Amino acid sequence: MRAARTGAARARRGTPIAVAVGGLALAASVLVQTVPATGLPPAPADPSAGTGRGTAAGVSADRVPGAGRARPAAERERCADGSDPAGSLRPSAEAGPAVRRVREAGRLVVGVDQNSYLWGYRDPSSGRLTGFDIDLVRAVAEDLLGKDPEIVYKTVPTDQRIPAIERREVDMVVRTMSITCERLADVAFSTAYFEAGQQILAPRSSPVTGFDGSLSGRRLCTAAGSTAQTLLEKDARGARPVYVRHQLDCLVRLQLGEVDAVMTDSALAAGQAAQDPSVHLVGEPLTVEPYGIAMNLGDEDLVRRVNKVLDDYRRGGEDSPWMAAYNRWLADKMEIAEPAPPDPVYRD
Repeated sequence: MRAARTGAARARRGTPIAVAVGGLALAASVLVQTVPATGLPPAPADPSAGTGRGTAAGVSADRVPGAGRARPAAERERCADGSDPAGSLRPSAEAGPAVRRVREAGRLVVGVDQNSYLWGYRDPSSGRLTGFDIDLVRAVAEDLLGKDPEIVYKTVPTDQRIPAIERREVDMVVRTMSITCERLADVAFSTAYFEAGQQILAPRSSPVTGFDGSLSGRRLCTAAGSTAQTLLEKDARGARPVYVRHQLDCLVRLQLGEVDAVMTDSALAAGQAAQDPSVHLVGEPLTVEPYGIAMNLGDEDLVRRVNKVLDDYRRGGEDSPWMAAYNRWLADKMEIAEPAPPDPVYRD
């Protein structure tokens, strides 16, 4: 389904946060627990300092290119058998053992981020977790538990998303998590609810022009356990990777001059550029990465139920809940010609 972008001006949601912070204040009104990070690769010890592409024609300075459907120049991953990793189980409203477990507990436990502006972050004025991913969490919780559901948010570092699911510390993770062939061996995914792609974020004054030779010898930051780390382990273009627990930590290090550039999803980069207008995306997206809701491999009925929620979330074109969330959080920060959710892919 494709929804034509409306030309009406949209009111801004407030002044962008100009300087990133490593951790936003916790609020008593929302229960948030943190899953500790382990096995974090150390950052390179080299102390040398270093401090792009301009905005495209017709793109305002406070917006960055992004994708509800990723740009076609990048290649979509295919698994060894030729299948699309975003293929999931067909939707169903039946309540199997996993759905009953959530209902008997009377609450939904979800792994989220609280530091990704626009996606999952704490609103400093209210202290509430909010963002595109959080809107989706609430839609799932209301379907499973009814009106005013109890949701337990657990903040999980990037490299602890899969372990938290495997240990059943959470019922699901909704945290801009890319569906990949490698991850399908460890967790189950819903159908895709957004698409982005790995891209380079750099200061506007930087000579870095993208994922190319301009990175040679420079410190390139990304989150441990991310798809960017997997790419850099294969080919870093001569850059020296620096791994951190949370993607926002890369922006902080960039602001402090401790790294020269960041590799992250273009959708996350949109939030970081909104926080700090002195940085921008450079080069083209390197990948097509569908975001999905991750669940335990044994919870097939929950996967099908979530896919039913996503079907409803996409339905309605311009009036769909997906478009409402897009307009609320992303429309004035991402340049998408025809914003629309990815079409679902089913493997059964």
